[in-house]
Amino acid sequence: MKEYRIQGLSCANCAKELEQEIHKLEQGHTAKILYNSGKLKIDQAVDLQAVKKILASDGAALVQEASAVTGSTHLTEETGSDHTHEHGSEGGKWKLLLSLSTVIFLTLIIFESQLSSYVAIPGYILATAISGYATFVKGLKNLIRLKFNINTLMTIALVGAFSIGEWKEGTLVAILFGLNEYLEGLGMEKARRSMAALLDVAPKQATVLIGNQEQVVPVEQLQVADVVLVRAGEKIPSDGIVLSGTSSVNEAAITGESMPVDKVEGESVFGGSINNEGVLRVTITKAYEESSLSKILHLVEEAQETKTPTEQFINRFAQYYTPLIMVISAIVMLFPPLFFGGDWGTWLYQGLAVLIVGCPCALILSSPIAIVSGITVNARNGILIKGGVFLEQLGKIDTIAFDKTGTLTKGEPHVQQWQVYDAALFSVAAAIESTSSHPIAKAVMNEVQKHDVNHLEATQLKTIAGQGVTAIIHEQRYFVGNEALMTSLNIPSNIQQVMDHYKAQGWTLVIVADEQHILGLFGIADETREESKQVISNLHHVGIKQTVMLTGDHQMTAEKVAQQVGVSAVYAGLLPEQKVEKMKELAKKGKVAMIGDGINDAPALATADLGIAMGKGTDSAIETADIVLMQDHLGKLPAAVSISRNVNRIIKFNIVFSLALKAFALLLTIPGVLTLWIAILADMGATIFVTLVSLTVLIESKKEKEVQLQRAD
Repeated sequence: MKEYRIQGLSCANCAKELEQEIHKLEQGHTAKILYNSGKLKIDQAVDLQAVKKILASDGAALVQEASAVTGSTHLTEETGSDHTHEHGSEGGKWKLLLSLSTVIFLTLIIFESQLSSYVAIPGYILATAISGYATFVKGLKNLIRLKFNINTLMTIALVGAFSIGEWKEGTLVAILFGLNEYLEGLGMEKARRSMAALLDVAPKQATVLIGNQEQVVPVEQLQVADVVLVRAGEKIPSDGIVLSGTSSVNEAAITGESMPVDKVEGESVFGGSINNEGVLRVTITKAYEESSLSKILHLVEEAQETKTPTEQFINRFAQYYTPLIMVISAIVMLFPPLFFGGDWGTWLYQGLAVLIVGCPCALILSSPIAIVSGITVNARNGILIKGGVFLEQLGKIDTIAFDKTGTLTKGEPHVQQWQVYDAALFSVAAAIESTSSHPIAKAVMNEVQKHDVNHLEATQLKTIAGQGVTAIIHEQRYFVGNEALMTSLNIPSNIQQVMDHYKAQGWTLVIVADEQHILGLFGIADETREESKQVISNLHHVGIKQTVMLTGDHQMTAEKVAQQVGVSAVYAGLLPEQKVEKMKELAKKGKVAMIGDGINDAPALATADLGIAMGKGTDSAIETADIVLMQDHLGKLPAAVSISRNVNRIIKFNIVFSLALKAFALLLTIPGVLTLWIAILADMGATIFVTLVSLTVLIESKKEKEVQLQRAD
């Protein structure tokens, strides 16, 4: 498959019809026009000249190849720069033609009383031809093929207006429809350019080290184990590990976080992140097409083309809408004169106005610009939404279930509190726990290293499952573990009180003892993420009715974390299959999203109406969930919910507004006061208005980001 950019693609319905025409070509059945991104994906065997002719029939044209690598998601150099549709030469030509026809029209209006019909009529025809030529030609072709779309309706209206002598209004219809087409394309292009700016973060080339020689190669030629040189200000070409060098790296392209992350030898880096200073030598661990950034960009491009249930409904509705309008127009033209003695000229005029009002432009544009804008804004924030359907779903969620460990908490146990009863506590703990890789042992060691300890050697270490570890130090046996390991000890009441207090706090208890005495205690807790409490509060503020914690941890620990973060309900001690059952129960009461790490919680994520994974670029997270929080924290989740709800509100408003305005205009036919002026203004006004309203998703996001930066300063 090859991918090309299409210039002049401003109508979603026309794009669908063009795709159907291309399907009729030999080997063209797999072709796909991506209207939202202005691209064509097509088999290499298809005759490009035939494709160009089909596109030219609707005023569109192939610009140039966007990607020649099968299956690759990288964008070649021209992809980020070639956006001429409405902003380059094509846009300039349209503006010039519209300006010229408008000047001619206004001149004729101003000097109307001084001009004869032999001058005025050719002038109106000239102005109409300049601004409406493309529409007229496409409309005539459609009429010959009995294909009825927007261009067909407008052509019939123009011919009809001129045939009854409405030269002035017919010309205005042509000019305003041309302006409408231009502004419609301008709005869609704004959304496309916003998406293109996001996709342009992809690195284009890499400096590969071969011995002592440097060689610049395209990123798609990178192979695993290649060593690349990344200087200050350059993009890291693909995922890898720092071989040498120290620097801070901007990972905003992956995580949406603008704060730099320090990188040293041995640490992993993401392709597309920017090296701020210093020089890094990086060993490539993934070919570019397998890198985190490549997968993200690929999914973002796919996401903007998926159809939501609302869009699918609009498309189905539009198939019947245009023929229905033509039937209504015919009834308006024929019934009053035939059955009620109406004037043929008057009702022909009214019927033509109905045709113009009936153009479904505004209705078709009610959704795609808002959807593309919403996906783009969230992607910039490091929130990967895999399709418009999931964006729409996120806006409908009323319950969010959270896994505890690694989601609401950091998933890194640490010593919350400790108690010393013998000076040997830290030395004994260090000797025994230093040999273990268990997370709790690491937490104890992190605390022990803060204190002065004597170096002791532990021998005959023995792990007792579910209890702890025993070892011999200086010919004496010691124990490090929980209460079950200390059954032979007579624990004094004062120490038991401290132990009970630790457990009441929801902490995991680690006891260090010899065969007669307890040397000390450690209270281990999984530290709550700093942002969790504020995130839960913000989620409730943006309309989430219930927040639930699902965890396999014991009840007391879970309730402690729940109190700290403020979730509505907590269910503890759950096995994976029990989490699934709980998700099914919650789903009976409303729309439910589940947030987990994308691996351990995979069954619950799949069961939920919406699966959200904590990711930071991990392959498993990107592949398993409907939405991925690339920052690996919950901070941006409330904003994503808010954006999604806003997109849903905008789409509903656009649909209601466009239909209501058209219905109002059509009702004006009853008293016979609908004019071509009102009709075209109603159609154009609705289209421009829904486009501008949809673009507010981008504008509001930009303002919000500026406010956040000001707060950070």
